[in-house]
Parts: sequence; C-alpha cells; structure tokens
Amino acid sequence: MSEKQEANPRHWLQDRLFRALIWALKRLPYRIRVPLCGKIVSGVIAPLAGYRRRIRSNLALVMPDLPKAEVEQIVRDVPDNVGRTLIEIYSGEEFIARAAGLPLTGAGVVALEEARRANRPVILVTAHFGNYDATRAALIARGFPVGALYMNMSNRYFNEHYLRAISTIGTPLFPRGREGLGQMVKFLRQGGMLGMLIDQHMTRAPLLGFFGHEAQTALSAAELALKYDALCVPVYAVRQQDGLSFQVIVEDPIPHGDPVTMTQALNDSLEALVRRYPGQWFWIHKRWKHGGARLPLPDAET
Repeated sequence: MSEKQEANPRHWLQDRLFRALIWALKRLPYRIRVPLCGKIVSGVIAPLAGYRRRIRSNLALVMPDLPKAEVEQIVRDVPDNVGRTLIEIYSGEEFIARAAGLPLTGAGVVALEEARRANRPVILVTAHFGNYDATRAALIARGFPVGALYMNMSNRYFNEHYLRAISTIGTPLFPRGREGLGQMVKFLRQGGMLGMLIDQHMTRAPLLGFFGHEAQTALSAAELALKYDALCVPVYAVRQQDGLSFQVIVEDPIPHGDPVTMTQALNDSLEALVRRYPGQWFWIHKRWKHGGARLPLPDAET
C-alpha cells in the first residue's frame, strides 16, 4: 500500500462516516437495525455513489429484455441486500447465533461431511450473493474447519475494523498474495475447508462465460482443488423473505478436470442461482469490465 493511500483524507472521512452509521445502528434491536441499514444503503447511499447506474448498465448488457419494472426492483433490492449484509457482519455474536442454527441443504451436504471425516481438504466456492458469511458461520457452528481467503481493501481505515468483524465470525483468514499463501497451503494440507469468492473481475484471468457474455474469471479455486486433491464445492446463503434468515445451499462437488472447465461450471452454478434471485447478487461489481463481448450461440443440433 502506498503512502498516498495510507494518508488519503477522503478514505479517512468515508471511514468515519461509516463508523458513525454502524455505531448508531448497533444501538437498535437486531430486527430493526438490519432492514434499516438496507433502506439507508438502498435509498441514500446507492444513488449518491452511482450504484443504481452501475446496476442498470450491467442488466442492460446481459439481460436486455428484462422488463423495466423488474430492473427497477433489482436496482432497489441489490443495495438493500448489501446494507443488510454489512450490518449483519458487524453484529458479531447476534449474527453468529442466528447463522449457527441454519440447516444445511443441498445434494453436496453428504460429500462435505464425508470430506470432514476423511480429513480431505475442500474449496468452498461462493460469491457476493445473499450473505456469504452466513454460510461460513453455519458451517463453523457445526464443527467444519472453515477458513477464508480475503482481499485487503484499498481503504486501510475501513479494512482494519472490517477484518476484525469478519474474524469474529471465524478464523483462520488468509490475505490474498504471498502474505497468506504459506499458511493457506498448510491449512489445506491439514484437511481444512477454504472459502473463496469467484465473482469478481480479475485482470489477466481467462475469459469465461457468465450470463452469455465474456467475463474474466480467476481459475484459482479449481487449480487449488486439483493441486491438493480437494473437493470443489459451490455453497451459497440465500436470504429468505423475512430479510433476516437464510437457506444454506451446498451443491454437488464440481468434478475434477481441467481448470477452465471446472471454473466454467462454477460460473454456471452461480448464474443459475442469480437468475432465480437477481436482487441478491452484487450487480454493482464491474463484472464485465473489459466490455463483456457476447458469446457465440451454440450450433443448432441437426
């Protein structure tokens, strides 16, 4: 991190405003603070930060035929989910207590339990969808040895307390890059389960399909699974209609093969879920940052 970043007064001010918001919200009961934070982010922060414009732009690229009313609903729902997720993470023990009781569903639960008994490493692949830390908290509460890979944020003031917040939910946490590589490898070799996010644009990553358009997608989850003979398992926490609880879904492990094929399967898994719950994915990301060229349609069967 550069000296310029460390001394950035705009970052300092943003962090102080965020800290004040979190402090005020935590004075309220959980059932009030979570939806209220969602409303603040959706109704105040999103339009000021340009999030609504970004969401509309992404939807226009990959789902151009979506009716306007549905687009506007997603524009409201996405930042609402972001706000709820943030305050949940900062709610510490209250959030953990709720997540601990969430049932594990899906065809991959048995495989996950077998991997734990066999002390086999697992790559848990998720995305900025629902609340990804609800999955981590639910698995840890059931005794699964779950760690997570995280990326340091450019705002170091924010990064300091955010790291403390996610550490409360569970450890170990491994920073991306050389700093955390050795510890992460040791953790996997000991039969650990490593949580990773797959849905961000990664420079120099290969172009794979996502919503019928090219999106640069890191192969690291598949490559780790192959290198350490780990299961590669898509996992998600879907926010329920009450806005406070989740369904934890553990899908079947992705079969081992070449990293590109495995990663495309992970993209397909996420896309299927986002199409079902479009308001819960982080459409604010510049996911198709290089332009998102449309993929050619498959040849019709003869």
